[in-house]
Amino acid sequence: MLVLMGIPVKALIALELRWLSLKKWVQHHYLANMKISTRFLLMFFVALGIIFMCVYQPAHLFGMEFEVRVINGFSNNSSLPLVIWCISQQDGDMGGRALQEGDDFGWRLKTNIWGNSHYLCTMKWDAKRRSFDAFKVPRDSQRCAPLNKCSWLVKEDGFYFSSDEVNWKKDFSWY
Repeated sequence: MLVLMGIPVKALIALELRWLSLKKWVQHHYLANMKISTRFLLMFFVALGIIFMCVYQPAHLFGMEFEVRVINGFSNNSSLPLVIWCISQQDGDMGGRALQEGDDFGWRLKTNIWGNSHYLCTMKWDAKRRSFDAFKVPRDSQRCAPLNKCSWLVKEDGFYFSSDEVNWKKDFSWY
């Protein structure tokens, strides 16, 4: 019988085999549990993202469509039109228009995924000049609901906003 440090070699080999077997069992179960944990965490974060998107409801994530309209609401400017010029990062220079009394300039837009859709218009009438945000996602995605319509009525005393073209509220003055 072979003895190493007072312990029979057969017993040492059996102990080593048991140790290797136990080590393999622990590694197998640990890795299996780790795979389950990783899958669970991945599913958890995906579910959390979906819940966040449903609760927060950011219009820009879904590419919602809006209609923007600017109306000349002056009572008598037949000799001097209201000039409008609009630009956006998405559509670039949208050009200018000369609006007579009651005329309008409108467009449809689809918000981008980054939520930074922004349309800036400059209005000029006689010596008055004013630039304003005709549409900006953080401000307008909710206030233009439920019809997704943003309308501006430009008058002698200022700029009026409506989401239904029935109820107008003065947003700001020319100066």
